Amino acid sequence: MSRKYFGTDGVRGRVGQSPITPDFVMRLGYSAGKALLGQHTMPAGERPAVLIGKDTRLSGYMLESALEAGFSAAGVEVFLVGPLPTPAVAYLTRALRLQAGIVISASHNPYYDNGIKFFSAQGTKLPDHVEHAIEEGIDQPMQCAAPADLGRVRRIEDARGRYIEFCKSTFPNDLDLRGLKIVIDCAHGAAYQIAPSVFHELGADVVTIGAQPNGLNINDGVGATAPKALCEAVLANRADLGIALDGDADRLQMVDAEGNLYDGDQLLFAIVRSRARTTKVKGVVGTLMTNLALEHALEKIDIPFARAAVGDRYVVEMLNEKGWLYGGENSGHILAMDRHTTGDGIVAALQVLAALREAGGDLKGLLGELALYPQKLINVPVARGFPWKDHPAIASALVQAEVSLAERGRVLLRASGTEPLLRVMVEGEDAVEVANAAEKLAGIVREAAQ
Repeated sequence: MSRKYFGTDGVRGRVGQSPITPDFVMRLGYSAGKALLGQHTMPAGERPAVLIGKDTRLSGYMLESALEAGFSAAGVEVFLVGPLPTPAVAYLTRALRLQAGIVISASHNPYYDNGIKFFSAQGTKLPDHVEHAIEEGIDQPMQCAAPADLGRVRRIEDARGRYIEFCKSTFPNDLDLRGLKIVIDCAHGAAYQIAPSVFHELGADVVTIGAQPNGLNINDGVGATAPKALCEAVLANRADLGIALDGDADRLQMVDAEGNLYDGDQLLFAIVRSRARTTKVKGVVGTLMTNLALEHALEKIDIPFARAAVGDRYVVEMLNEKGWLYGGENSGHILAMDRHTTGDGIVAALQVLAALREAGGDLKGLLGELALYPQKLINVPVARGFPWKDHPAIASALVQAEVSLAERGRVLLRASGTEPLLRVMVEGEDAVEVANAAEKLAGIVREAAQ
């Protein structure tokens, strides 16, 4: 199904440029409201209701007001919660039995970007057919509801506390974090008032960085996409562990006492390996970018593995299709569907900490023999729509690279969904072989694209 405005995770772009403008976002809210009115049959005298949360970007105030106006004009009730992690909005939408949840966030992007994400009443990403219905209505004229039928707007004052308690409930009741010193990097984002409380209330000695948002510093040199700050803070504070979230707190990276960084593939394996000790794990879903070492490590403990397209949305879809519970991306989106309906950085960190408490030792020991294979990623500029799949020289070079690596590695060519780039990724057991194969393949792509 073709999309005009929606990407894999809602609508996103540069603030002030189409589509992230106040007038568009108001029409988006109105169209989403009309779609909800058509999707849900409400009891007499009641209207559909949505919850709107946001991260700490300055533009969030403007976009929140625009969304609020659009939904109200459509006759939909609105609940506001202010800065709150994306997975918190998913949880509260489900817990409060609302018809949809909306997050104003551009996740790990810089402050000058922003976006609108939608969750269904079940706390999952909206189905394609609902997004299609919203898109069809965006460019239609707005017809404001009658004055008596406009949606009311209220603020939920205890949203933060509700979500903190939910996060704590995903950690075993018979365990605590006493004796652990943990550095929490909140990326100056949506979790800055929440994440420190969760880990402190479970008993940890918490040191916080990246928790002074000013509207412009979200993800700026801190957080899951810039983990150097966390590595340094863990060493400087002689902490046992470090936890880095991104701007909307759905990504996770962790650091051990020695300053070693662990990505989403490693943390997912730590969770799954721990679960497998006490229950049967039916399978794990990764993406095209998941490190081959994770696939091989899962094979050794007899756990099936499947790859979805890049994007946590597609990981969730495949998990639901297969009836599996665990999946994720190396970027730090980790799905534990026995704990939450969506990727949640705080909840994922708690699952890793629970595994540590149960097994003893440290993160390195928790991973067993898993050692990620070297990867080389080269972004090659190409014209938009460049038909690389049909180019004979690229096809031949791709086959040669795959044959040379055999079962010791793999090759992936993938067009960027947001930039005019072709991503060339090679991974394998030997770092020199991987680098040489990537450079050779990237050179052939450059020649073909000229």
